[in-house]
Amino acid sequence: MNNVRPETMERITTPALAKTFIEEQVAEVRAQVGDKKVLLALSGGVDSSVVAALLIKAIGKQLVCVHVNHGLMRKGESEDVIKVFGEELDANLIYVDATDRYLDLLAGVADPEKKRKIIGEEFIKIFDEEAAKLEGISFLAQGTIYPDIIESKGVKAHHNVGGLPEEMEMELVEPLKFLYKDEVRVVGEALGLPHAMVYRQPFPGPGLGVRCLGAITRDRLAALREADAILREEFDKNGLNHVWQYFVAVPDFKSVGVRDGKRYEGWPAIIRAVNTVDAMTATIEEIPYAVLHRITERITHEVEGINRVCMDLTPKPIGTIEWE
Repeated sequence: MNNVRPETMERITTPALAKTFIEEQVAEVRAQVGDKKVLLALSGGVDSSVVAALLIKAIGKQLVCVHVNHGLMRKGESEDVIKVFGEELDANLIYVDATDRYLDLLAGVADPEKKRKIIGEEFIKIFDEEAAKLEGISFLAQGTIYPDIIESKGVKAHHNVGGLPEEMEMELVEPLKFLYKDEVRVVGEALGLPHAMVYRQPFPGPGLGVRCLGAITRDRLAALREADAILREEFDKNGLNHVWQYFVAVPDFKSVGVRDGKRYEGWPAIIRAVNTVDAMTATIEEIPYAVLHRITERITHEVEGINRVCMDLTPKPIGTIEWE
């Protein structure tokens, strides 16, 4: 199968061009799939969401979406997937809440690579289990985009978290494989997806698992999720959502603090906000102090278990964008 973007392909920069692209891909998908069923791992990320919306337009209930909540999603993300795809688009959606399954497996595991491996392997097992329950699935849809082909020989590693089972002998459906990320976003908006979903920030496959530093505990993970939600809310309020990536990391150690006149031990919440073009290098966003003070006040007063807020000022290199 040809994996080289045609030289004559015009970049999709306008709603009109996106509409033409959608019409072409709908026709191609219908010709490829016929009356067969297609399976898609719907993470809720930009690429898988746009693929899902495009395939729903093309083949409706012939598409079966599987959304696995590994318990490491940001606040409200699985709920958004259910609302948009299950309710608004009436997708054939299978929702799997595997939170306990994941967190039990991750208990006591501090090494970042071991955590990633557990999260990836368990995703494959769950997806395989759900696929085995279905009948008549002939195609596997993936949110592959052109940078994936260039950088990883066509393997959508961050969607499939390491690849889906080899025994799944299905033909691939990859309608976005010649698009760049900015083009995917234009197509997503043309398909009517919410702006917040289409412009969702890059989010690692292991999710908050690599931002809850060290061995993950349920209480620290809950604190991380709430602190991160406050950061995103305040960035949106203060016009900082142009920043390429911003998030909170919470390490596995505590410091002494004071709350209500009493000793209060808690974790630090570490803010990281970076700008980049290619993710190979990154600069630090200069956040106004008034905004930082507001974020600090909210996190330390609203989030149980957090008693300090710190700012990571390290560019890449020498620091990576993620902590783990």
